[in-house]
Amino acid sequence: MIRVLLVDDQPLIRSGFRALLDLEDDIEVVAEATDGQEGLALVKELLPDVALIDIQMPLMDGIEATRRIAADPTLAGVHVVMLTNYGMDEYVFDALRVGATGFLVKDVLPEDFLHAVRVAARGDALLAPAITRKLIDRYVTQPPPARIGSGLEDLTSREREAVALAAHGLSNDEIADRLVISPATAKTHINRAMAKLHARDRAQLVVLAYESGLVTPRSS
Repeated sequence: MIRVLLVDDQPLIRSGFRALLDLEDDIEVVAEATDGQEGLALVKELLPDVALIDIQMPLMDGIEATRRIAADPTLAGVHVVMLTNYGMDEYVFDALRVGATGFLVKDVLPEDFLHAVRVAARGDALLAPAITRKLIDRYVTQPPPARIGSGLEDLTSREREAVALAAHGLSNDEIADRLVISPATAKTHINRAMAKLHARDRAQLVVLAYESGLVTPRSS
């Protein structure tokens, strides 16, 4: 059973998402919160598998709540999916940097919403290629300074190749095809790279790939 926490200050949004989730046999909504402060407290109390958190809320916004969740090792099993009205905006980029698994626009199709919840619960959340392209566009216009001591020196050459391809938006299967290895081996390279770089998930791995200089917009 996938345990989900809904955190949004708009009752209509919460009730709509809850109605969808309640229809699924493998998903349980364990609680709802109306602001980030309440949501953070419930995350600590209930330890849901997935926390669906709105970005803009009173008292504590979703980015700050996500930052605190990601920084707490006792909450490592909680996967945050951000909710936004605006798509890939500045807030969403910041959310990925502080530890969100991914994000959903609130007008998402029901089947895509349910799929995203299940993927996030597995801890295998992927950034869609379209989202990765927008992330790349952000770096084209505002390239960040290189991170010092990024940990890239700890990666094997194969792991670096796999991370670079992931940063281009390739799935594990596509990485496997490109490197002429099995999908399982590609997944192993990505998982080991995440562990070495202390990335919570693939979303953070992509951000780190750009911030460390492993991938640059020009090489995209």
